[in-house]
Amino acid sequence: TLIELLVVIAIIGLLASVVMASLNGVRSKGRDARRRADMKEIYKALELYYDTNNAYPSTGNVWYGNCPSYGSYGTSGASGYIPNLAPTYIPVLPLDPKYNGSGGCYLYNSNGGAEYKLLAHQTTESTCPVPSSDSFWDPVRNGQCTFQISTPGARASW
Repeated sequence: TLIELLVVIAIIGLLASVVMASLNGVRSKGRDARRRADMKEIYKALELYYDTNNAYPSTGNVWYGNCPSYGSYGTSGASGYIPNLAPTYIPVLPLDPKYNGSGGCYLYNSNGGAEYKLLAHQTTESTCPVPSSDSFWDPVRNGQCTFQISTPGARASW
């Protein structure tokens, strides 16, 4: 009958909404896993660069990023958000999987010597705030939704 059909449709709609809600959590965890993988890949490329040049790519101790708040730098060459890292040491610099169009993006800062800091700045979703027990925790941005990888000297000060 019509009433039975409406009840079945309502139950299916309820189940579909529950499934969609759980998928959003899985998607955010997947994007955070991608951010971690991107940062590890960049870390490896930075170490290769350092082995070749005895210094990390310099930004003049200023934050470079691919978002408008931090210069809208590109993903390759001298105008990349990590200058001259791509395409020689990494094919292309990755972008945040859920770019939000403002201050949340990958950021890089280096003095051009032996110190650098790389951030997935204000973009983490499933791990927010990032706990101090996390290997990507940033002591400078404690309580924020930011992952970091850095040299020891830059970790606590930038």
